[in-house]
Amino acid sequence: MNVDLPKAWTEDAERCEQAGIPAEVEFATKPELAMRMLVRALDAGVPAAWVTGDEVYGQRFKLRRMLEERDMPYVLAVPVNQRVFASLDGRVGELRTDALAARLPAQAFKKISAGAGAKGPRVYHWARAAVRPLEDTGQGYWLLVRRSITDPSDLAYYLCFGPANTPLRELVRVAGARWAIEESFQTAKSDVGLDQYQVRRWDGWYRHITLAMLAHAFLSVTRAGSEKGARIPVDDLIPLRPRGQAPTRTTDLAPGPGHHRRPGMVTIATTTPGTSPPLPLRQPRSLATSATVVLAGP
Repeated sequence: MNVDLPKAWTEDAERCEQAGIPAEVEFATKPELAMRMLVRALDAGVPAAWVTGDEVYGQRFKLRRMLEERDMPYVLAVPVNQRVFASLDGRVGELRTDALAARLPAQAFKKISAGAGAKGPRVYHWARAAVRPLEDTGQGYWLLVRRSITDPSDLAYYLCFGPANTPLRELVRVAGARWAIEESFQTAKSDVGLDQYQVRRWDGWYRHITLAMLAHAFLSVTRAGSEKGARIPVDDLIPLRPRGQAPTRTTDLAPGPGHHRRPGMVTIATTTPGTSPPLPLRQPRSLATSATVVLAGP
């Protein structure tokens, strides 16, 4: 697991040792953590059609280049002062995103929904402009512009990379998918207590976060199957054994006839008790997972 560990911790070796934080855990920025997470996910064969994220990630050139080298399409938000290359009156020039957006004709903007929101469809005006005209990779590079319908001065910008024939609506759909991460964090906190822990050591925090995320994933898959009216096999949710292989024990999934199992605790992991005395509580701090980049499915 990649962890957003503050510098106040990583620069205090004694404190990290007392908390049981592994020596190899070093400070890393959120974009660096995102790159590690993406590499692990893509190398593991996680199916994904797009990557999307907010400005913290979109303005990081190394992250965008890494995705392009892997031929991984993306829609990443960027700040207003992000500079791009585009064709200007027959010549290639560099300018800010807001300056390029201002050159777009009125008819370039289309009213498109970015997905359902708490108060209905999230409808905005959207337009795009081709950027990086000197790139000859057979792929498309665009600046995507989102404009509020009620306040035309309220704009947001995205750098996009993907197949050259990608329609505007698809870029909008991916941009809208980024809100899923905020919803996921909210439900993980309210449903499975992702942020409800009181720990003093790394392994305790690690176990809590891991179990909370596992529980959230289980509930999400179960809920999705329930909404579609589909029955999800237990083996698909908890692959305790290879598919098609008969259980070696009658207690794998359910008790046998006449057998009454008493409730008990499930052992997750065992550790040797530490010899260090209990640590005094310090000023409250939190170790938060960094997960703002979304792998968006097709």
